[in-house]
Amino acid sequence: MYFVTPMPIFQNQVKSKLPQVGTTIFATMSALATKHQAINLAQGFPDFMCSEKLISLVNKAMLEGHNQYAPMPGLMSLREKIAEKTEYLYAAKYNPETEITVVPGGTIALYAAITATIKENDEVIIIEPCYDSYLPAIELNGGKAVFTSYKLPDYKIDWNEIKKLINSKTKMIIINTPNNPTGSIFSAADMQKLDKLINGSNIIVLSDEVYEHIIFDGIEHQSVARFPNLAERSFIVSSFGKTFHTTGWKMGYCLAPANLMAEFRKVYQFMAFSAHTPTQYALAAYLENKEEYLTLSAFYQEKRDYFKKLLEGSRFKLTNCLGSYFQCAFYDKISDEGDKVFCNRLTEEHGVAAIPVSAFYAKGDDHKVIRFCFAKKNETLEKAAEKLIKL
Repeated sequence: MYFVTPMPIFQNQVKSKLPQVGTTIFATMSALATKHQAINLAQGFPDFMCSEKLISLVNKAMLEGHNQYAPMPGLMSLREKIAEKTEYLYAAKYNPETEITVVPGGTIALYAAITATIKENDEVIIIEPCYDSYLPAIELNGGKAVFTSYKLPDYKIDWNEIKKLINSKTKMIIINTPNNPTGSIFSAADMQKLDKLINGSNIIVLSDEVYEHIIFDGIEHQSVARFPNLAERSFIVSSFGKTFHTTGWKMGYCLAPANLMAEFRKVYQFMAFSAHTPTQYALAAYLENKEEYLTLSAFYQEKRDYFKKLLEGSRFKLTNCLGSYFQCAFYDKISDEGDKVFCNRLTEEHGVAAIPVSAFYAKGDDHKVIRFCFAKKNETLEKAAEKLIKL
């Protein structure tokens, strides 16, 4: 009789590349909101319908048989419309053949740009608080994030601090305007200071501009595309999902000069290869009407102002939101709890979910600030405000 020694059960000994990373705060708070049937002002998505015309155009493309892979860089007709839009808005010319790539969502574009350019020990300057995908993308590519912070209470940039961080290892600076989570923006003066700061260097700019069409009070969005010296060294990331209320469709694009875009595409083709084909056909047709994006600022400014009015008399102190669809608020007059504890209690006991802004800092800096999303129906904002003003 032969006895077979049982094989050892496989033990997962994989060393995590992201040992400090868990489930994103957005998923966590949305799940908590669902569990407690709370009003979800946490995750950044609209609770109202997108354009019926846009849905009809997607359906039309499907019925016409446009259901196979699009070209890797994106449908040429859509890239041409993006080029026209960019020139119209920012007087900047991008070649749709070599300088524009359509992608399934802005986050993929951010990751592809970082992966294409950041190598072991390269340093990347990040301004906090910031979108949570930047740091993991840098670390997964062996880079080192170097941090500076917007200055409270208005989230202004200290360019002297950034200047001190630049050295021979600095490969990239990531900027985000309008900013998630703060709603702050880069002015033309900020862009000029950035231009002067990195002029003559090999530093790349990754400009996250997914909220480019959501900017308030008559202010013009200062895309890096407006500044030729910056544009020649920049990746610009934008999002149709944010612009047309279709975050679940995951559709965006990246602009960059041909030399940078060539490297971007080398990486992107092995990440997703192409984005959803029927939606690309639909967007190419939908962009014929400029009003679909030119009216977006007024639409969201009305919501921002209405939400602010609803919270008048509350103990929250609202920050100055100049763009995006996020409103930050200090709650220190209500509680001395940490922001994560406060947000959990706000959801569980008071029925409104928000995001703790400490989640947007690598070290969890807690300034007693939380973020609300006002991309909601007015009735949703009214129900939430009714609960919030009682605190």
